[in-house]
Amino acid sequence: MGTETLIIENEAALAGLAARLAPLLKKGDVLTLKGNLGAGKTAFARALIRTLAGRSEEVPSPTFTLVQVYDFAPFSVYHFDLYRLEEKEVDILELGWDDARKDGVCLVEWPERLGMLLPRDRLDIEISFHKSKETAREITLWPHGTWEDRLR
Repeated sequence: MGTETLIIENEAALAGLAARLAPLLKKGDVLTLKGNLGAGKTAFARALIRTLAGRSEEVPSPTFTLVQVYDFAPFSVYHFDLYRLEEKEVDILELGWDDARKDGVCLVEWPERLGMLLPRDRLDIEISFHKSKETAREITLWPHGTWEDRLR
């Protein structure tokens, strides 16, 4: 399977997509969230984390903290927002990237700042504004490695 592109009408539909992807997650997974400011990267991460929590979890944007950690069974979720990173790989390692990759699932906003640390086995999710209406988004899923089989 290659890329898949979906048109999402609103934030509720974005949450529905997150709910469909949540059961596919395994310890060690990396999901990258790409898109312009305000496109819905954090909204998607928030919906995915709330689905995994099974309740209405407070999910602040990690824009200023750079990483937020949520402990669930059977894995923790590490929500990284790398927009403000200065040194790319150096800073991400200081944020606990290696432990996050071993112990949990990583959601990464602004993944291009990972540089050489971007894993080959991942699911890239690109979110962009759609011309049909203000709340609509175009979502493109780019599976790499084991994600190709999982999304079938």
